[in-house]
Amino acid sequence: MIKQASVLKRDDLIYPELSYKIIGRAFDVFNEIGPGLLEKYYQKALAQALKGSGISFLEQVNCPIKYQDEVVGRKFLDFLVDDKIIVEIKRGLRFSKSHIDQVLEYLKLNNLRLAILITFSNDGVVFKRIINQL
Repeated sequence: MIKQASVLKRDDLIYPELSYKIIGRAFDVFNEIGPGLLEKYYQKALAQALKGSGISFLEQVNCPIKYQDEVVGRKFLDFLVDDKIIVEIKRGLRFSKSHIDQVLEYLKLNNLRLAILITFSNDGVVFKRIINQL
């Protein structure tokens, strides 16, 4: 008799399948180009990997900051994937509080629920899921 292996599946994750695909592409990028490069090169490589996977995304998305319906500033998201998930690329060994605060601000400005912070360190890909508690 053949036993089917049980698959560990969480039901509390937001957009799990799409998240896994994004993170998988980040690992593909790291495995091919390695550590130590500037953030912009990882961003370009990840864009190519997402495109090659057929994942719908926008890059360097304009995020206006408004006060009383007037634009008072602009920020730019690294990626907006499938109009659902913000992906921000960072460089370094770990995420700082300012990285997390920045992504939470992006989530709130765009009324989105999930962001993924990704860094390419000497030890590999490190990622963190950030949730906006709407």
